[in-house]
Amino acid sequence: MHIPDNFLSPPVWATLDAITIPALGLMVKQAARELEDTRVPLLGVMGAFVFAAQMINFPVGVGTSGHLVGGALLAFTLGPAPAVLVMTVIIAIQAFVFQDGGVLALGANVFNMAVIGVLAGYWPFHVWGTRWRRVAIFAGAFLSVMVSGSLALGELLMSGVAMPRPVVMISLALFAASAAIEGAITICVIQAIGKLNSGFVQQPRAFNRRTLAVFSVAAIALGAVGFLVASAAPDGIQRLGIQMGLTAKSVLHTPFADYSVGSSGESAWVRRATAGLAGLLLIYAVCAATARWLVRRRSA
Repeated sequence: MHIPDNFLSPPVWATLDAITIPALGLMVKQAARELEDTRVPLLGVMGAFVFAAQMINFPVGVGTSGHLVGGALLAFTLGPAPAVLVMTVIIAIQAFVFQDGGVLALGANVFNMAVIGVLAGYWPFHVWGTRWRRVAIFAGAFLSVMVSGSLALGELLMSGVAMPRPVVMISLALFAASAAIEGAITICVIQAIGKLNSGFVQQPRAFNRRTLAVFSVAAIALGAVGFLVASAAPDGIQRLGIQMGLTAKSVLHTPFADYSVGSSGESAWVRRATAGLAGLLLIYAVCAATARWLVRRRSA
């Protein structure tokens, strides 16, 4: 779902940067109004959990994989504005630390997945959540992925990537398959939260310590060993790039590229697990620190 650098034309990614910055600023201001000190650890834990889950690709078609995006899940558990903030942190760290998604395309990825993706995912829950809770959760997660994927396709078309109609339709079908899996996973996670935290159904975004502990352990487990069962096939955007002859070009290089660290002589598991766990700590620290800064700034 992440668009690499060299896929979008300069006018397209520059325009999306210009649009995303003020939109993100508005969401951060809204998040500052909603956040409380007691919810700061929640943002860090859920950010780490979604980051770890995004590392695990699952097959969605022949030679193509997908992964949990998590925008709707974050919106259901944190609220839309804090979810935009957390998803932005995840996408930015993925780009700058793990070279997953382009740095120049960062505005596009944040706009697609963190701003529009989160808000689109929350809309069905906001409208139907009190009457058809499970339907709203599934619809929100499904819509979030479909909107993000469709925006990415549109941006590639605006960048002059010549995609035949059959390629576009197949890409949309693969996004739909990934979106359906996202919906099913999101329902399972929300149900697990409800069982761990009986007050969550009546008051979403209210987490007890046991729930935080369980999700922290789950994030560590996914980050340390989840990649062992992950699909090695490229995701929808990467697969499309291969079909269209596009080559990703990174504008920076880091020791954690491709979610791996260390020399090739070391165990692949150690290199991947070390990078994954380092990412979890970094995501937690940045999300929690940003939330705490916003709370203190508001209080001041």
